[in-house]
Amino acid sequence: MDIKTTEKTGPAGRDEKDGGAAENATAGGLDGALDGDLTDDPDTDPADGPEDDLEDGLEDEAAAPAGKETGVGAGAAAVVSAALGAVALTGTWTGKVVSERETLVGQIKTSGSGTPAQQISEIYGDAWHSTALVNGAFALVALIVAVAVLLLPRHPSWVRAVATAGAVLAGLGLLLSIGTYFDLFLSLPTAGS
Repeated sequence: MDIKTTEKTGPAGRDEKDGGAAENATAGGLDGALDGDLTDDPDTDPADGPEDDLEDGLEDEAAAPAGKETGVGAGAAAVVSAALGAVALTGTWTGKVVSERETLVGQIKTSGSGTPAQQISEIYGDAWHSTALVNGAFALVALIVAVAVLLLPRHPSWVRAVATAGAVLAGLGLLLSIGTYFDLFLSLPTAGS
């Protein structure tokens, strides 16, 4: 950006009457300020190029204490991982919809001709397993996000704490989902009971 200045000279009487001297001082002061900025700063070397300024900025960032960093992105990801981990434990609306769909499909498949064992498997077992799959998917995403945040360098300690909580919740949700899917905790009821 080029700055062009023009000096207005006029009679001395005019300068005193309507501020012409102020205009001249301002125009001259701007030129002096621009020239002075380059020479008055002891840290600025006119031979330095943009690369040197970039390197100085990077060195200043590297020397900045970790407490000054905000870690907004890492903090947001940590909170998301904790929220997804909690959702994986408690269940989701999506899991409920998938479960109800599987129940309906099972009722359609076994209507009129299904044995009691088939009805139990198709109507209830598939619904439980699909809920476990959905909750397991949420837990897996939460675990991946939490681990990614924990592996990022240099972020505030509260981010690390929230990401750790997210990883723990996601791990529990994943274990419960796997156990539910493979009927490790509760087995499907049998037709005789």
